[in-house]
Amino acid sequence: MAKHIEENERIKHDYAMYLRHAQGQDEKSIDKAMAAIRQFEGSTKTKPFKKFHRQQAADFKAYLGRQKNAKTGKPLAYSTVDATLRLVKKFFHWLVSRKGFKRVLTYPDVEYFNNTLKAGRVAHAQRAIPYPSMQQAAHAFQAMPFEDEFDKRDKALFAFFMLTGARDGAVASLKLKHVNIELGHVFQDAREVKTKNGKTIMCQFFPVDVVYRECFTAWVRFLQDKKFFGPEDALFPKANIGYVPEQGLCNLGLSREGYANASKLNAIIRGAFASVQLPQFTPHAFRKTLTKYGDDISVNMEQRKAWSMNLGHENMAVTINSYLPVTAERQMEIIGGMVPKT
Repeated sequence: MAKHIEENERIKHDYAMYLRHAQGQDEKSIDKAMAAIRQFEGSTKTKPFKKFHRQQAADFKAYLGRQKNAKTGKPLAYSTVDATLRLVKKFFHWLVSRKGFKRVLTYPDVEYFNNTLKAGRVAHAQRAIPYPSMQQAAHAFQAMPFEDEFDKRDKALFAFFMLTGARDGAVASLKLKHVNIELGHVFQDAREVKTKNGKTIMCQFFPVDVVYRECFTAWVRFLQDKKFFGPEDALFPKANIGYVPEQGLCNLGLSREGYANASKLNAIIRGAFASVQLPQFTPHAFRKTLTKYGDDISVNMEQRKAWSMNLGHENMAVTINSYLPVTAERQMEIIGGMVPKT
């Protein structure tokens, strides 16, 4: 069977256009949808979509159950399988109304892509996400070297995550103009910063240990006064790699450009924790650290709401459910320790 069928490719192109222009999805989301559809094609050995039969949906679930994670070699996670089935189901749901498919595809047929109830529950079950305590974060931060300009950048990056809890993708795209160190403000302008769901976020530095703000402020001053960076230059620039005769490609110092994605930023933070024999926490874990810290120091609901907004959440329930879950054991402990008012 051919690896590609021209008609299938046209249909996938039309679907990508639909996702982009009718659904408003970004390229990352569209790429995930296309990858899921290609997996389905792989399970059918690339049969035409117009030859769909509900048995193919059942076979696709079995196919996913046999696949292995490319990195770990283990079976695909329940959440991965569930997400893939949902993406393919959505594609076929769109196909039902297209010309030429009404005779071979119905909405009941599409339902065959549903995951089992048990697997779906497992896929969406809340899991404990490890995160550093404020003390662990301070320990890793203090141990970070502070010698050359790259050390200064990396330490300031750690400090910035503690000050803001910003998402790593957004931080990678920040420029100097987005930060006001005097006021402690960060303007995550969605027109220029890669925020989640294109949301513009204005945040204030969190009231954490003053050493974080001092480190970050010193970094911004260094860029402005020593490196002569301007408002349009990256807040956390990558290395400037250039060719030197008789040496080849060399690190020529800081570039004025930021990283295209957050992978390097993740590596820096994970490395900071690993160097002090702690778990390799990611930048995203700081959001849970800060949420727990904010819950400890907040004295009223208005402060908790402001803390949630500072993390970029419009609904405080998102902050609580995603970053401040209560285990059954902790539930019993809390209720057991409460006393009635007299």
